[in-house]
Amino acid sequence: MEKISKKQPAKRIQLVDVVLERKGSQLFAGRRVRSPEDAANIIRDFIRDSDREKFVVLGLSTKNEPTVLQVVHTGSINASIVHPRDVMKVLILANCASCVISHNHPSNDVTPSPEDIDVTERLVEAGKIIGIDVLDHLILGSDKFLSMKERGYI
Repeated sequence: MEKISKKQPAKRIQLVDVVLERKGSQLFAGRRVRSPEDAANIIRDFIRDSDREKFVVLGLSTKNEPTVLQVVHTGSINASIVHPRDVMKVLILANCASCVISHNHPSNDVTPSPEDIDVTERLVEAGKIIGIDVLDHLILGSDKFLSMKERGYI
């Protein structure tokens, strides 16, 4: 261990608590997410008709019961940059077993971009490493959605 000299000031270390704060709740009559359509309906009700891309994570219990829903990032009208640590943080704090990730395309074109495919692959890999299954990545339009799992991307 390096000896601290009298000329070098000590480094202050911040002491923190990490807290998951409840901001409200949303009713879901189905109790369990049984299909991509169930997840799409929950998320669409949450983000409504946003004019900006919103990247959302829906955390699920071991029984596929929704436990947490959070907007992880709000982007511009045509882009949202997401890092795996931001997505996984809320899932870890809420003790989720799995998740459905999603973002909207305000243009209503639900075709996945190369960036959508890349972020999906990164999040699936991150989930494998920490033990949280990424079940699907949904791209939402105002009146339709695309399941990346059903299209073979997951």
